[in-house]
Amino acid sequence: MFVDGVRTPFGKAGDKGMYWNTRADDLVVKAIVGLLERNPNAPKEQIDDVAIAATTQTGDQGLTIGRSAAILAGLPKSVPGFAIDRMCAGAMTSVAMLAGSIGFGQYRLAIGGGVEHMGHHPMGSGVDPNPRFVAEKMVSEDALVMGATAERIHDRFPHLTKDRADRYAMGSQQKTAAAYEAGKIQQDLVPVAIRSAEGWGLATRDEVMRPETTLEGLATLKTPFRPHGRVTAGNASGLNDGATAALLASGDAAKEYGLDVKMKLVSYAFAGVDPAIMGIGPVPATEKALRLAGLKMSDIGIIEVNEAFAVQVLSLLDHYGIDDDDPRVNPWGGAIAVGHPLASSGVRLMNQLASQFAERPDVRYGITTMCVGLGQGGTMVWENPNYSRKAAKKA
Repeated sequence: MFVDGVRTPFGKAGDKGMYWNTRADDLVVKAIVGLLERNPNAPKEQIDDVAIAATTQTGDQGLTIGRSAAILAGLPKSVPGFAIDRMCAGAMTSVAMLAGSIGFGQYRLAIGGGVEHMGHHPMGSGVDPNPRFVAEKMVSEDALVMGATAERIHDRFPHLTKDRADRYAMGSQQKTAAAYEAGKIQQDLVPVAIRSAEGWGLATRDEVMRPETTLEGLATLKTPFRPHGRVTAGNASGLNDGATAALLASGDAAKEYGLDVKMKLVSYAFAGVDPAIMGIGPVPATEKALRLAGLKMSDIGIIEVNEAFAVQVLSLLDHYGIDDDDPRVNPWGGAIAVGHPLASSGVRLMNQLASQFAERPDVRYGITTMCVGLGQGGTMVWENPNYSRKAAKKA
């Protein structure tokens, strides 16, 4: 059971970003503290585990961050914790692993989430890929350059044009702006104290949104991954800092402690694809997750897909014959607008789906899905506890 989820506002990576003087572990600690403050009925001493993901597990994102963050967040020292790395799907994997333990009857309460401070730890920093990857042609030489893999999706599927990608990206910005205006996103944000040359402040909004985006402006942006390419800063997520945390519970624990359940996990699946086109990973992962759930895409009322790149989203939609502007897809916008701090993003998708479930008793099932570096995809199928057949018939 997904009881609740929160996140920090997402910041722009780098020395101009709002979290440049904030530690990564402090970001995830803030998320955990905010989560527990919102759920005072969850007894801290009964939490069975804390799983926190980070893609670059070093410096202020190292030291088995699930354990260190649990201690720093004030949880009893009897509560264990561990770290997870599945690149962009880190937080999604932490929730999946903890949910599996709950389903197996070993855990009753757990916290999962993720953090990424891409300002302090750029993706790929400090790694030393085995030379066999390239020497034996296991993967392409630029397999860790995510923008290059997105360009190859454009190559493989020429009908996924730059114009379509730009239109999708503009739509994401517009939907996010509308959701902010309506107060939809702020409800799950935990404010963070920040320090800059101007002094102390408070981060309460995502830093990188560009609601003024136009197709004309997008058309003029540079294509950094290839001359005359199609992937730009406007139709891709940026480099970001941020953290997420989610509270999970078994059915009996939720009942015992009086915890309201926002979503029920039906199935999850991860799948591998050629790293050269890692963005198509959500396709096989979604097929597998739907098959395990005994469902079809036509049963899914809300699709929360991580917008690492617009073309990656379009490849999933085309596979299922879904229109680019289908209202089921990211109703409140996505990572192109708010940012994608790698390992943290899986829970952001869950937060938005859970909030939408609360407003949509006519929707029974939703999915959260994302592509993953080095050629993977992850998908989780969720059921809405607020679902009403009467509401569905009216819709």
